[in-house]
Amino acid sequence: MTRPARVTLDLAALLHNLTQVRRHAPGARVVAVVKANAYGHGAVVCGQTLAAAGVDALGVACLDEALELRQAGISSPILLLEGVFSYSEMQAVIQHQLDVVVHSDEQIAFLQQALATAAASGWHPRVWLKVETGMHRLGFLPEQVAPVLQRLRALPGGAFWPVVMMSHLANAGNRDDDYTRTQAQAFDAVCAPLPPGMDRSLANSAAVLLWPDTHHQWVRPGIMLYGISPVPEYSAAHFDLRPVMTVTSEIIEIKHCRKGDTVGYNRTWTCPEDMMVGVVAFGYGDGYPRHTRELTPVWINGALVPLIGVISMDMLTVDLRTQPGARIGDAVELWGTHLPVETIAGCAGTIPYELVCRITRRVQVMPRGDSAVAAPQI
Repeated sequence: MTRPARVTLDLAALLHNLTQVRRHAPGARVVAVVKANAYGHGAVVCGQTLAAAGVDALGVACLDEALELRQAGISSPILLLEGVFSYSEMQAVIQHQLDVVVHSDEQIAFLQQALATAAASGWHPRVWLKVETGMHRLGFLPEQVAPVLQRLRALPGGAFWPVVMMSHLANAGNRDDDYTRTQAQAFDAVCAPLPPGMDRSLANSAAVLLWPDTHHQWVRPGIMLYGISPVPEYSAAHFDLRPVMTVTSEIIEIKHCRKGDTVGYNRTWTCPEDMMVGVVAFGYGDGYPRHTRELTPVWINGALVPLIGVISMDMLTVDLRTQPGARIGDAVELWGTHLPVETIAGCAGTIPYELVCRITRRVQVMPRGDSAVAAPQI
């Protein structure tokens, strides 16, 4: 018997969310970010869907993620958001016609070496030059940008390359934090003396929704594509975003417990009365966070019921006192269509990004209307 733990992907919702990106940033080209296995949703199936919808590029973190998309037959531009880590990886960038972020002197040296051996190909990567504006992770300092551009232009064919200026926002999901405006102004100041017509990219999902002055020529939405709000104070529904991932399982056992019985490891839950306890085939081995607090809701038979006891590796338990008609085999939604992942993240003391990214490989993934595919390996 196939274990009932499943992820269902609503690809129509993915396309709907893409339309919201385009509605909020109508003049910008779109880098649809599919890194980390499309935030746990499946990089290949999401990449194929977004490419077919005409996104301008797909964004990944590293070469391995890019090659997975190329091997699946995706020919759209693919951007390596962390750039490369070696000369051989830069050679692969040229071989597979990828776009690449450059944020260090070493990466420029790798690019120079790779171009020297690949000049005959006649193809050059679109280079995205990353500027440090206040995130304090990756990027050239503002005073380094002009000499770095000179170095890029001096490379073989560099005078004719498209170069995109980019940076990353630290707190765009907080509309009351002036730091986003400070970063945007710093980015604009760096770009102001550059040649006219040079593209810029600054906006992530939160900035797409909240900071229209940051849209420029390219936006880089990630989490909003998957129907999750990047703004903590607002739900996904507030922005008309639809969840792509729905996580479900089934009740596999119903225990008729007596008052005073304890449920699960460490005996953290004591039954306050005679009651029915449902056992659900989903646990931290599937990606449900073990530290989720008791009374976190799950969705059963059209209603919310509370989680009780400690999350096990393969199972969790729920209070069925409000569901006297519950039966073995009844569907259980852990998050998704009826129960926002943001709600579960709040109960687990984390962010929705972590929950969707941590679904493990033993959970079946079902694109809506298609057969099961390999589960994401995180």
